[in-house]
Amino acid sequence: MSDWLVLTLGVLAACAVVIAVVLLRRRRPGDDDDPSETPDVIEYMSMMIGVVYAIVLGLAIAGVWEARSTADAAVSQEAQALHEVSERVQVYPAKERERVRHDVNAYVRYTLDKEWSYMVDHDALTDEGTRLLGKVRQSVMTFEPANTQQAQAYQAAVDQVAEADTARSDRASSAEPTMPGVVWFGLIAGAVISVGMLFVLQIQRSGRELVLAGIFTALLAFLLFLVWHFDSPFAHGLDDSAGPFTVLFPKASGS
Repeated sequence: MSDWLVLTLGVLAACAVVIAVVLLRRRRPGDDDDPSETPDVIEYMSMMIGVVYAIVLGLAIAGVWEARSTADAAVSQEAQALHEVSERVQVYPAKERERVRHDVNAYVRYTLDKEWSYMVDHDALTDEGTRLLGKVRQSVMTFEPANTQQAQAYQAAVDQVAEADTARSDRASSAEPTMPGVVWFGLIAGAVISVGMLFVLQIQRSGRELVLAGIFTALLAFLLFLVWHFDSPFAHGLDDSAGPFTVLFPKASGS
């Protein structure tokens, strides 16, 4: 099921529940069901609840968006660093150059074919991927430069391997969901309370009020979907999360 279908069904279901409750409630009005008699303290409480929940929801959206940007940057940094390793060894002797490039391509191929799906499903990286990156590091560091040009390329390649390792660690951190369970509980509870205040304020059955109630509920459902969508950037927060690898290593990725 696509994310957009989930969003559409969630918004429609939430709106249908709210409108149905309003209609059923108005069919059986209570003795004290008078909108003009809503206490001022309830209006004040509903306003405060709305303000506090809006702040919390805004912080949650900002947090998951920042995590999405961090994940995107980590993938780009890792792919670019490995590409630089492949380019820097151009001045190596043919045998050493091909060995390094072979190890880099093997790591990229494994990352795309095996580790990426594992990362999406388990929110973690694999030991095999760590081993293959270690093999790249070993291939780079075991080379002994024979001249100044090779020495400069050697040091640059070593630095790029270290940068790729750091980016890989950042990717591992970004693979985990950003929002802890207690935050999700607060977001969902806040949404239920915010929608519940519509009934405390004794919303009527007029078309205008039903439309406003539906729009308000749809907006909350959309914002919660937005948080969920970006909470796991590699699962569904990025359009093409592995794009930097496939662009920089078309042969290794098979594209």
